[in-house]
Amino acid sequence: MRSDWTALPESVTAGIAERVGGTYDVAQASSGDHAEVASTVTGPAGQIFVKAASGELSVRSLRYELAVTRAINRHPPAVLWQFESDGWLVVGTEHLAGPHPDLSPDSTDLNLLLAALKALQETPAPGETWFTPAARLGFAHPAMDGETLIHSDLNPTNLIVTPLGLRIVDWAWATKAAAWVELALLVPWLIGSGHSAEQAEEWIAQLPAWTATDRQVLDDFASKNATKWAAKSRQKTERWVRDLAMWTGEWAYHRTDGHQSACESQRGGTLS
Repeated sequence: MRSDWTALPESVTAGIAERVGGTYDVAQASSGDHAEVASTVTGPAGQIFVKAASGELSVRSLRYELAVTRAINRHPPAVLWQFESDGWLVVGTEHLAGPHPDLSPDSTDLNLLLAALKALQETPAPGETWFTPAARLGFAHPAMDGETLIHSDLNPTNLIVTPLGLRIVDWAWATKAAAWVELALLVPWLIGSGHSAEQAEEWIAQLPAWTATDRQVLDDFASKNATKWAAKSRQKTERWVRDLAMWTGEWAYHRTDGHQSACESQRGGTLS
């Protein structure tokens, strides 16, 4: 749950002031809620992004983000400093400025996403300090296990277009999984950006991990993910939850209906 800057103890705000070079202005982040405090801080040396956490889950998520910066040196924001005080973990990172990408069909920003995905698909997850697929998603399949470090929440608000390419923020849900899981989790966001389910799959098929994954495994994932978000949409009223329920449902229907049609076509061919 996001807290206001005023929740920070004086020792923490003093530590931040020391690191930014004096007095500063604060603007709270408009999205995300993993870190209890997430704000753009503007001081004498310019802007930095500060996250702070004190609760067990929030601190664990922030430590995951720190671990990601040691595993990946290009896409996440660089860590400038970190410290702990009065039970708070505080991290200052580079401030990434730029628009979120347009992921609609035929957008040139899709090329930036493809380049980032190709790099991430080859990034191993060192050690064991990560979510498992089951812990992250609430459902499991043996094929979801793997050795790749995945972000697991590549919605457009976590992607920033910069002159040096696409940067990726908010790694609180970093997961050790099979590479295709990242792509399966991206499908609903592509649908939400204007792709049909078929178009989303065609675009993702540019990546080898997708085409190498068994069709029935993808069917199972789509069905379980849709069931999860349908249940969440009955319990919560947030717009983004209802949206994900709709988009995951559209993908699951596409896979079920499309495969039934293919089987019917094959049966027809056999009988003719």
